[in-house]
Amino acid sequence: MHDASIPVTAFEGDRRLARGTLADVARRVAAATEPGAVLVFRDDDGRALDLDLRGTPDDVVARLIPAAEPAPRGPGRPRLGVTAREVTLLPRHWEWLARQPGGASVALRKLVEAAQRDPAEQARAGRDAAYRFLTAMAGDRQGYEEATRALFAGDADGFRRRIEDWPADVREHALALARLS
Repeated sequence: MHDASIPVTAFEGDRRLARGTLADVARRVAAATEPGAVLVFRDDDGRALDLDLRGTPDDVVARLIPAAEPAPRGPGRPRLGVTAREVTLLPRHWEWLARQPGGASVALRKLVEAAQRDPAEQARAGRDAAYRFLTAMAGDRQGYEEATRALFAGDADGFRRRIEDWPADVREHALALARLS
């Protein structure tokens, strides 16, 4: 099961076939192609998704959306999407968290949110997403290794130069994922 609302992009060979939510793209892919001829990538992290394209487009989308079963009540705030998990820390870390306004959970959420907004973290996430995409779509292309070296070196101009001869849709998606300034 996948979150049907995540943004994805589908490729048929080197051509971008569709972009949008997973549900919308899955419907378009199922209607337009034969199973196995398309690769679908998450736009947030560049990971490839394995979609079951058997049946009608509505069948494909129905398999993406989990059955509406009432979730068992547990700790946390499930209506807000909060998930309870275990965190292992040293006693001094727990002591620091306990002194924070709102307690450990609020402090941890704030730390995670701040880290996600950090430009260095965004750059790292972009490089990782572009690398995953490039490995699947361009791993056998001329200049792939040089392009990935430039990507991880943060050399935006070098990265662009090394992929400039690649198919336009692959090149543009790699640049969008890389988030190089």
